[in-house]
Amino acid sequence: MKFGALEAGGTKMVCAVGLEDGTILEQVSIPTKTPGETIPHIIEYFKDKEIASLGIGAFGPVDVNKTSETYGRILDTPKLAWQRYDLVGDLKAALNIPIELDTDVNGSCLGEVTFGCAKGLSTVIYITIGTGVGVGVAINGNLLHGMLHPEAGHIILKKHAEDSYEGHCPFHKTCFEGMASGPAIEARWGEKAVSLKDRPEVWEMEAYYIAQALTSYIFTLSPEKIILGGGVMHQEQLFPMIRKKTLELVNGYINTKQLRDIDHYIVPASLQDNQGIMGAIQLAKWAAGIQ
Repeated sequence: MKFGALEAGGTKMVCAVGLEDGTILEQVSIPTKTPGETIPHIIEYFKDKEIASLGIGAFGPVDVNKTSETYGRILDTPKLAWQRYDLVGDLKAALNIPIELDTDVNGSCLGEVTFGCAKGLSTVIYITIGTGVGVGVAINGNLLHGMLHPEAGHIILKKHAEDSYEGHCPFHKTCFEGMASGPAIEARWGEKAVSLKDRPEVWEMEAYYIAQALTSYIFTLSPEKIILGGGVMHQEQLFPMIRKKTLELVNGYINTKQLRDIDHYIVPASLQDNQGIMGAIQLAKWAAGIQ
């Protein structure tokens, strides 16, 4: 049995076909333009692939509540052409197969829980730090939704004592995304993150913000593992700095075997940047009634 997977990002749409064990048979990338320009290419790709179902991890905010009148629609995204677009409805009408939808970062979290470094754990957080900051949460094999879905990239942070930057987020300024995303780094330092590798002050400040957020998640959700992905986290020198600062901020208040083995607690993504697509394969399996 083959399954379709769609990682619907703000810059590109990755379409793939995979197997039940997460094996990716093929995939293509389609630029994210308007729905009228992009969706026909997605339909054309999947229509003759003989897939049993389709799993979608989409940029948001997106309505993931199946009892809602607007289930499957992109909500108030800054990408104006996609606001209120019925993503699930149009794809289901064209392909006539079961579809399961979640956020892109929840999809990445599901990929790691099902096929990656978080397999077998009950409470896991996946964080992507790149153009934005997104957080996916898996609890007992299910993805956390609540009234919408987690927007934990927008928790408010305390500014670094030496940081004069006002914050990139137009809604909250000094939230996690506003202070630690790729665009925030570029705006603060005048260069893209990839060009700043040899500037320790850049990464000391970045680690300060990331560790502050992780400490809040540790205290509120008590995850058994925290996985960090996204373009900014390709700066691997960040990991030891984040681990050290997180322990400093926890300050001995929690003493668990996970925190005592911090190198295996705060970790990079493990699926060679395929965690989103592999999570979408698992969503497709759910759509087909396979756990």
